[in-house]
Amino acid sequence: MQKILVANRGEIACRIIRSIHDMGFQSVAIYSEADRNAKHVRMAHESYLIGPAPSKDSYLRMDKIIDLSKKIGVTMIHPGYGFLSENAEFAVALKDAGITFIGPGVHAIKTMGSKLAAKAAVSAYDIPMVPGTEEAVENVEDAVEIANKIGFPILIKASAGGGGKGMRLVEDQSDVKDQMQMAISEAVNAFGDGSVFIEKFVTNPRHIEIQVLADNHGNVIHLNERECSIQRRHQKVVEEAPSAILTEDLRQRMGQAAIGVAKACDYSGAGTVEFLVDDKHNFYFLEMNTRLQVEHPVTELITGIDLVEQQIKVALNETLKINQRDIGIQGHALELRVYAEDPMNDFLPDVGTITKYVPPTQDFVRLDDSFIEGDTIPIYYDPMIAKLIVYGKDRADAMDKMKKAITAYQIEGVKTTLDFGHFVMDHPAFRNGDFDTNFVKYYFSAEKMKNHEEDNFKAAAALLAHLKHDKSKSIVIAE
Repeated sequence: MQKILVANRGEIACRIIRSIHDMGFQSVAIYSEADRNAKHVRMAHESYLIGPAPSKDSYLRMDKIIDLSKKIGVTMIHPGYGFLSENAEFAVALKDAGITFIGPGVHAIKTMGSKLAAKAAVSAYDIPMVPGTEEAVENVEDAVEIANKIGFPILIKASAGGGGKGMRLVEDQSDVKDQMQMAISEAVNAFGDGSVFIEKFVTNPRHIEIQVLADNHGNVIHLNERECSIQRRHQKVVEEAPSAILTEDLRQRMGQAAIGVAKACDYSGAGTVEFLVDDKHNFYFLEMNTRLQVEHPVTELITGIDLVEQQIKVALNETLKINQRDIGIQGHALELRVYAEDPMNDFLPDVGTITKYVPPTQDFVRLDDSFIEGDTIPIYYDPMIAKLIVYGKDRADAMDKMKKAITAYQIEGVKTTLDFGHFVMDHPAFRNGDFDTNFVKYYFSAEKMKNHEEDNFKAAAALLAHLKHDKSKSIVIAE
């Protein structure tokens, strides 16, 4: 019997625990003082306090997690995403402790954890990459020379970066110095590594990623793509599978490129290769995430494959039972990240107590959540409340079902991204598939969303009046 500890919290801990239980294994949750009454704590077979609320004193304390695991007989640890999920030191420490890490090997984590090392590793596989430097840039003079050579605008990016941190867009030579200093400062504060490099900024890009799955026996497959272009602050809010713009030829070429990236670092388990796609449908390797992605449910819905289950099986050294020819696309899936954020105020966090919580119950909805009515969203962590996922027969059907699910989902006490999701589903650019990572910049504002809400209210009122009118006409007086 495997005893699996989930070194995480929130909705992803709940989601992983569900698969652990479905496989007949024992689950162990850890929690901080702020999460004492959290849903993942109630779900697990065993739960243990790991430390105070700040993540540096709890969910990031690998020494405490390993000591606890050894004490209670944990055989495997699933890191989820964030926290220790891409920490090579943690993977090494688990191996030394005789505990199986549910994730890739240390070499893959280290290689793909550095964008510069990743670019070097995949260069042998003839994978298209955005023009830019292959080594860290250390002084402003070199940065200016490189920028002039590849042409403005450029991106200055942290080698160890992620989530938009340590990334600065520079459109003019006069701004290179200041933006480079800010990128380095952000990188040092966020990752402890101030290495930065330069890439040509791809105008109007789509952010499209390929899910890969690999075992320890040399088998690597891809599970098609996810479209992740609806973002704010370089972070995703709406994702879908498949993408509205990929042809079958482009899908296969990107899929094979993703497999090449996985092979370049001897990858095992579930991973994601991210690409930028320009307005001419040229694609460029961006990075590889060596963990489960937040948006993995949309892939699960269109393929019927439980990615957490596959991660665990690979970690148990099983051979993949799935071949590339088995992977198809059935229907369409959409995901909205429901954050405790205020879209009307630049998406700033709006944490507090949830005074009303009524989840949607339609049969086309999958809800990965971690809160109930009366819970307080802690200020210490990412303010995600849930992932709202819907499945439809095609893209139009999925968009309409997402609107119905959003309408049915009632959350009070904190502001959320639900109304923003409805705005996106109704916007002509999104419905037509004619959008890119600049959607929020070009199409969204507090005023536009307010107008959208008012239009929806008027439409609902008109429909109600129409229904009442029709009902009154249908009354038949018996003689």
